[in-house]
Amino acid sequence: MKTKHVTHKPLLPSTAVMAAAVALTVLVGAANAAPKDPANAPQIKVPAPVLGWASWNAFASSINFDVLKKQIDAYAAPGGLKDAGYTYFNLDDGWWQGARDAAGNMLVDEAEWPGGMKAVADYIHSKGLKAGIYTDAGPSGCGYLNTTRPASAGMTAGMRGHELQDARQFQDWGFDFVKVEWCGGGGFGYQHTVLDSRVAYTTVSAAIAQASAATGRAMTLSMCQWGRDEPWNWAPGLAPMWRTSDDVIFWEKPAGTPDGAAAPLDKMSLRPTLSKALVNFDKGLHPLAHHTGYANDLDMMIVGNAVARGEGAIDLTEAESRTHMALWAMAGSPLLLGSDLTAMNAATKAIVTNAEVLAINQDGRGLQGVKVAEDSAGLQVYSKVLSGSGKRAVMLLNRTAQSAPMMVRWADTGLAGAGTARVRDAWANTDLGSFGASYTATVPAHGSLLLSVSGSEGTSATYTATAGSAGRAATVFKEVKAVAAGLKLANIVYRNGDKAARRASLQVNGQIPTVVSFPPTGGQGKTGAVSVMLSLAKSSANTITFSNAGGSAPDFDALLIQDIAGTNAAALVAAQSGRCIGLPNNRTHLGAEAGLEDCNGGQNQSFARTARNQLAAYGNRCLVAMGAAPAAGAKLGLGECDGATPAAWEFAANGTLAMNGLCLDAPAGGQPALAACDANSQTQRWTFSQ
Repeated sequence: MKTKHVTHKPLLPSTAVMAAAVALTVLVGAANAAPKDPANAPQIKVPAPVLGWASWNAFASSINFDVLKKQIDAYAAPGGLKDAGYTYFNLDDGWWQGARDAAGNMLVDEAEWPGGMKAVADYIHSKGLKAGIYTDAGPSGCGYLNTTRPASAGMTAGMRGHELQDARQFQDWGFDFVKVEWCGGGGFGYQHTVLDSRVAYTTVSAAIAQASAATGRAMTLSMCQWGRDEPWNWAPGLAPMWRTSDDVIFWEKPAGTPDGAAAPLDKMSLRPTLSKALVNFDKGLHPLAHHTGYANDLDMMIVGNAVARGEGAIDLTEAESRTHMALWAMAGSPLLLGSDLTAMNAATKAIVTNAEVLAINQDGRGLQGVKVAEDSAGLQVYSKVLSGSGKRAVMLLNRTAQSAPMMVRWADTGLAGAGTARVRDAWANTDLGSFGASYTATVPAHGSLLLSVSGSEGTSATYTATAGSAGRAATVFKEVKAVAAGLKLANIVYRNGDKAARRASLQVNGQIPTVVSFPPTGGQGKTGAVSVMLSLAKSSANTITFSNAGGSAPDFDALLIQDIAGTNAAALVAAQSGRCIGLPNNRTHLGAEAGLEDCNGGQNQSFARTARNQLAAYGNRCLVAMGAAPAAGAKLGLGECDGATPAAWEFAANGTLAMNGLCLDAPAGGQPALAACDANSQTQRWTFSQ
């Protein structure tokens, strides 16, 4: 990696306060003593996303021990999923019927589960696999909505009020993984209440940690609240995975079947489509929260589902199935297959066991891919930073109905733009050659190309910490420079001589913080590096703060910041107030209303001007005028980037931003909205530079 050392002027507190301040905060800059070569600190491998299988997409709630034994045996067969690296075998909804005994313990039907759930976990373990189970954060579960068996009238087996009891029960049975759904907590269950998801899952997480401490066995928590309450803002540190969207498929009972009533599995409709997979992909891209063993979960997969159920027409073609797999791999999502493993055909097996594609998903750097180009509407380029120097995964995604040539430029991915890079087709496991500056290929309609790229890293700036920062409440990197707003690659060089990971809260400027995990670096005094993505403001004065999370932060040595040029964007700043347009609480859903916030360089305040004069946010959303058509008083929010009038803006030299003859206005104390243009109005002046 090429490294540019940057000199900073450290802040100097007065003599009177220095002694007190040094006990609380360490201010850092490159003027301080640096490690010998922070750019070459070894990259520490972080936990990879879960690889496994789950029962719901193939069987809904029609599961019992006999059904699952066939799946377990097929999973563990030589040359199958287990040999490809898949580990988890997870029971979803259907194993429970909602009853508890007088002591509050969950009951199961031993006619369907001979030997109880411990026998199930033991059988899974006997095949060299890890066992997963399902429950709900509320008082009941989801099964009554679209079930293949009747719902229990007394369903009360959700974790609400039984968090520690259930966590210990799952541990005693031998389960290694628990998916905690949100029907009962989100107001959808047979018995339900509307809970605060952050509070509910914090309670569940603490219970699982307490149960694990008591038994000495770890249990992975999968939080499944479908992106409600923006979990990417608070889930890192609570669980290694959290859902970011609704189900990628949804079982549908025959028309007229009431809630709570059963329908035979073969009468229910299951029609997986690539378009729904794309929706979940778009909703799952939150790169600031995806790092160091914490992952956005795009949902269980649908590769092979229609074929496995024998529905006749193949809803996902082989090409579409490869695209679906590539989307999940680039996003770094857990890969939980959902098809009938006893009916898996050769094409599906080849897709889900492709070693190079799995390596992209399982890469030890643990980052999420981001969009780095869209030269023409619907022709999108995504890049994912991989372990090692100069390594990238690149996906060329053609969302249009026409075959088209597509280009990836090395500079857009953070590689040296003038250098040469080797390109490999990940699906074909074939070298394509070496190319200077860029690579172009023709991608079929609704298709994709997945590449592995090896080149030279672009330059980075190094910011160094003072020696002996252990025990401080916070380590602050001041005056971090970014010549353009947007996402940056940050390599954090640190020391953790413990045998367990340490954690710290990372905050950029005034943005929402995230918890970062720092695995052991191999001994006292030894350094290592983990990577995160940051969103910086166009400024020479960004501030990055690491605070103790539970008193366990490591010792920080250096911070290396590198541009990902294809993510460059700009803030939309009101000239009168100096405040920025932003999406509150990092909301990403269509219809989310924008407002004015203190500028902090966050991804929710960063917009990229497209060739169609749109303002793209989060890669695949656009800042639009709310409502059917632009009108005076229309507020701003997130909409589709479809080229329609409500998304197209006119940028004027005088600083006005107009749409359909109306100007964007930010009256004092008010929220931004369209208004009649006034050449003398200072509230209609904006700054925007890319």
